[in-house]
Amino acid sequence: MSSRTLIVLPDDSAAPVLSAIAAAKKSLRVKMFVFSDPALLDAVVEAKKRGVHVRVMLNPARRSGEEDNEETRKKLSRSGVEVEDSNPAFDLTHEKSMVVDEETAFVKSLNWAPENFTETRDYAVITDHRHEVEEIVACFEADWHRKKFDAGAGAHLIWCPGNGRERICRFIDEAKHTVFVQNERYQDAVIVERLVRAAKRGVKVHVMAKPPHTLKKDKLVEGVGGLRIMDDVGIKVHKLKHLKLHGKMLLVDGVAAIVGSINLAPGSLDGRRELAIEVRDDEVVDRLHKVAHHDWEHSHPLDLSDEGLLADLQDRVEGGAKKLALDAGGKKD
Repeated sequence: MSSRTLIVLPDDSAAPVLSAIAAAKKSLRVKMFVFSDPALLDAVVEAKKRGVHVRVMLNPARRSGEEDNEETRKKLSRSGVEVEDSNPAFDLTHEKSMVVDEETAFVKSLNWAPENFTETRDYAVITDHRHEVEEIVACFEADWHRKKFDAGAGAHLIWCPGNGRERICRFIDEAKHTVFVQNERYQDAVIVERLVRAAKRGVKVHVMAKPPHTLKKDKLVEGVGGLRIMDDVGIKVHKLKHLKLHGKMLLVDGVAAIVGSINLAPGSLDGRRELAIEVRDDEVVDRLHKVAHHDWEHSHPLDLSDEGLLADLQDRVEGGAKKLALDAGGKKD
């Protein structure tokens, strides 16, 4: 019988991922934005040594030009692992996925970096549903061979570019009672509008975000603007205590969830390779519900007033106050 299970980080550690790699018998496909964790690197190399056909696709560089994966690429290549840059048709590949033996797939918000297993709130869904696994394999093969991938109107998963914005908007529109959202970015005007509409029709919307100073300067206008619009209509916007927020998760009415790599930003939805999965499995959704409530109880409201933003941005984002047209009250930014 097909099933889906949930990994919550840092609670569950890297153990479930390491176990899956160790259990691989025939093939391993890994697509990763950042791959720097030594234990996972060793596990992938060991899989190759025992005869597993291993292929790894790595994003070559961030938008800033920073390369996170060069050392990993070198070690994989020296060990005989087939490793390629992700498809140059996209601005970058932010998808984080793994398929084991063409039978089990991991859809993740987390990078394979040490901090994502120890310091950040992150998620992964493990699925052995045949159609979902086949879709991920098909996309991997298309990106590996630089061919076009289109899951079509009947796609089981949520893909960017592709059906991402439509599926996320439809998901929010279905909410009747509650919406919990955890995401780093709220920059897409269409999705922000859907959250506002949900609040206006009486849905209790809880938004968890990163503080504005963590945004890149050229994304401040969209990012802070989206948060303030939601705050203005009474949506509660909080920041997580004790952990860094990196997970991308939406939970509606305690019965359905979306988990994956997609930031709620035009760049992610329209220009990057991204992947997410919608789940309605009781065990998965119930655990996400508990985590969402736990995180909300261990969070602070974001102060999105002019004064609060000035305090948050001060000495952190040069020129941020001017860019956001904040009333600095005579203070220098």
